[in-house]
Amino acid sequence: MRIALLSYKGNPFCGGQGVYVRHLSRELVRLGHHVEVFGAQPYPVLDDGVTLTELPSLDLYRQPDPFRTPGRGEYRDWIDLLEVGTMWTGGFPEPLTFSLRARRHLAARHGEFDVVHDNQTLGYGLLGLPSRTGAPLVTTIHHPVTVDRRLELDAAGSRRGRASVRRWYGFTRMQKRVARRLPSVLTVSGSSQREISAQLGVPADRISVVHVGADTRLFAPDPAVPEVPGRIVTTSSADVPLKGLVHLVEALAKVRTERPDAHLVVVGKRPAEGPVATALERYGLGDAVEFVKGVSDAELADLVRGAQVACVPSLYEGFSLPAAEAMATGTPLVATTGGAIPEVAGPDGETCLAVPPGEAGPLAAALERLLADPELRARLGAAGRERVLGRFTWEHAARGTVERYRAAIAAARGTHAPAVAAGGAGTGAGARTALRDDPSTAGG
Repeated sequence: MRIALLSYKGNPFCGGQGVYVRHLSRELVRLGHHVEVFGAQPYPVLDDGVTLTELPSLDLYRQPDPFRTPGRGEYRDWIDLLEVGTMWTGGFPEPLTFSLRARRHLAARHGEFDVVHDNQTLGYGLLGLPSRTGAPLVTTIHHPVTVDRRLELDAAGSRRGRASVRRWYGFTRMQKRVARRLPSVLTVSGSSQREISAQLGVPADRISVVHVGADTRLFAPDPAVPEVPGRIVTTSSADVPLKGLVHLVEALAKVRTERPDAHLVVVGKRPAEGPVATALERYGLGDAVEFVKGVSDAELADLVRGAQVACVPSLYEGFSLPAAEAMATGTPLVATTGGAIPEVAGPDGETCLAVPPGEAGPLAAALERLLADPELRARLGAAGRERVLGRFTWEHAARGTVERYRAAIAAARGTHAPAVAAGGAGTGAGARTALRDDPSTAGG
């Protein structure tokens, strides 16, 4: 198939959307399909065989000058004016403006693609896209951003702060309206499926679950990487309440009263202010918490392998790639029960230690227990890797996604999806067989 994959946020080192685009596109190409990714800044990092077409925005949030005002010569058309105007009024314009640019570009290439796959843009430009492109539309919603909005409103400390959050998340009204009109929605977990139906109003029968996963070739045990005593590793793409990092910092302070060698490595940017920065100062943990950013995939895998414990402290996750990647390396996991995390991490005491979200005390107790028990670490680490190998790999995700593409194409033609013969993985065949053999990749 000829696949157009849209992603308005493509950075593979900051947030799950860029990771999704990179690994899914690679595996689709390995199955024999042609994938062209359409992206805006930060542009996605893609593997060999995947084509990138840049649809540049004004890049208003780039470092080191976020929320910048462009120079007069940078404006190209009315979409640019809309982008700046939305930013000036405190909103986030990128989902809308990217969708409009994508519609314009794809309309000029009518008939070139068999399917268009949107990665959570959910902008007004998607409406009517099939008639303009001659291809059906499939959309992935990782989780409703209304969850992020609610958590940030709860954490806002003032009326002015809540008003600012509401302005920023104004685009969620558009996403609700668009989502309800989409014929085919993919999501990454049963938890997200329920949230999308409840919060966005998408009928459940339009939502299919295709789990994503880890790159199990890269994230694999390596005895040559030494284990660092006391190291705890976590991934936090942003200092937002949803990620729960402040609770992990508070838990670390408790753990260090019993284990002074305990320390935390955070894959993410060190916040200069906010709740995490305040907690680090309050507990005197500046030297016990290290932030690393811009690491390569191989460096990230080694960081996780070298930890005695990996931790996912999130209040909510639509899937949790960091949990799957940690488990794939054989590193034992402490994770909350927020959102879809239990679907990935598995049963407490069997493949992970599970704790309630938003509570530092239980999180500290679980970390202490694992740091003190090498036999438990070895058992959970081995069981976690087996769980990922059996359920959560990018090959499984690609095969399940191809099956949904075929269903969307058949629906657009008014026919049934053709039966797919086993053994022809090079051309996308075998997807139906893979789903039958491994129901965890289907759902919905």
